[in-house]
Parts: sequence; C-alpha cells; structure tokens
Amino acid sequence: MRNYILVLSLFFFGFLQAQELKCTVNFNTEQVAATNQQVFKTLQKSLTEFLNNTKWSDKTYRGIEKIECSFFFNILTFDNVNQFTGTLQVQASRPIYNSTYNSPILNINDKDISFVYNEFQSLNYDPNNFDNNLVSILAFYANLIVGVDADTFSSEGGTKSLETASNIVVQAQQSQDKGWLSTGNQNRFYLVNDMLSPAYSAFRKAMFEYHFEALDRMSDDQRKGKEGVKKALKTLLEIANVRPNAYLTRIFFDAKTDEIVSIFTDGPKVDVTDLLITLNKLSPTNTSKWSQISY
Repeated sequence: MRNYILVLSLFFFGFLQAQELKCTVNFNTEQVAATNQQVFKTLQKSLTEFLNNTKWSDKTYRGIEKIECSFFFNILTFDNVNQFTGTLQVQASRPIYNSTYNSPILNINDKDISFVYNEFQSLNYDPNNFDNNLVSILAFYANLIVGVDADTFSSEGGTKSLETASNIVVQAQQSQDKGWLSTGNQNRFYLVNDMLSPAYSAFRKAMFEYHFEALDRMSDDQRKGKEGVKKALKTLLEIANVRPNAYLTRIFFDAKTDEIVSIFTDGPKVDVTDLLITLNKLSPTNTSKWSQISY
C-alpha cells in the first residue's frame, strides 16, 4: 500500500511540476481556396513552433508530461492586406492515472477570430504588452490550457496561469476586437473572468473532483470512481442553481458530454436516478444523450 501511494504521489507530483504544450495546429481554408495556400503552410509551421516552444509557466517541463492539445482554425476570409477572419476550435486533454485514456478538459469554439499576419513575421510573446491580436489569442488559450490542466491535478492549482490569461485579455482590449471586450457574455473576456470569479468557483472545484478524485481512482475502484463523478456534477450544480445556463456550465459539457455517457453505460452499475436529474438540469440540450444512461 505504501508503495502504491508513493508511485501515485510521484506520478502526480511530476505532472504538477512539469507542464507544457504538445500542440498540433491545423487550418481549414476551403472558404478561401483561391488564395495562395503557401501562406497557410508557413503560418501553420510558425504557430506550431510558437505554441510548443514558448515557456508558458515557471514550472519545469519534461517531454512525457506535455499537455496534448490542438488548435483548429477555420478561415472564412483573407484579404489583400493580410487580414484573416474565422473561427478557432481549441481542444485539450489530460491522461488518466494508470490507463492509456486521455480525458478531454477543454473543447472551445471561438467564433471571433480576427488577425493580421504577414508571411514569415516573427511572433513575440510578452504577457504584459499587446503586440498583435494573433499572438494574444494564442497566448491566451495556451495559458488557459495550462491553468485548466493544473486545476485537474490540484485544487485551484492553475490560478497563476489563469491570471496570466486574464492579464492578456486586459492588454488586448486596446485592439477593440470583440473577443476581448466585456460585451455579450460568451467570449474570451468572460471565459477567464468567470473562471477566476468566486461566483463560479464550483466550476474549478468540480474539475478537480471529476479528474483527480474520480477518474484517477477508476483503476483502483471503478464504482467509487463513478460515485466521484456524480459528486463532481453535484458540485457543478451549485452554479446552475444560481445561474442557469451559465457559460462555464456549457464549457464543461462541450468537453464532457460523451465521456459522461460512456462512463455510466459501461462497467459496474451504480444508481443513476439522481445523476439523471442533475444532468438534465445542468445540460437540458443533451437530454437525448442522457437518455442513453440506463438505471
């Protein structure tokens, strides 16, 4: 038992002390098919190197501990002054202890992507200064990924990275790009602002309970792990009870819906009566998927 605890501790200590991105970048350019595609190949290479080679935190990184993530740009327009517009799908996952499974932790579709890029231009990151919109978007999501990942291993362990992401928002607001502004209720500003707000603290608490206290225990006791997932979802219910349809609740289920269905349709049975009530209250748009979970 002591050896098991030691191995478990070393495993998680390693992840807490060593985090970095293992990121893939892809572009869909069908809407601008007539454009010279070479600029997108150059841009893809540049963004991949920027995301994977930049040091995003003060922790020590090792290869096996990098956070797997992807940035998928859907380019809608590209004009003769090198102005790009489109959308960006950001996804990230983290490994589950004693398994080959990676659990999704983020799946965000940012519909307000706009930037200027001149082929071969350098990308310079300074968290305290705004250089250009492209660098700020990349840096924002890189820090968000590191912060959310850290939250899944340690209670509010990602605070520093989330604060860096928040500072990037503040610096980037001078661009007047609507993704950075406190207008609407579902953009980069609100994403990190809500994560750091005490009013939504249940989101980060639930992320820790769901991953570290539930999924990471599945290999030892699958039934107990499932009960841990149920507990985490009840924690998330604290947000829905006060703010139904909150942005962070949607962010959670954009990443977790299919995984939750899989967890409760496989392995040892647990009572799901209260679970289904919780899920239908938290995410009523996924009622058809929740109906796949059997009693």
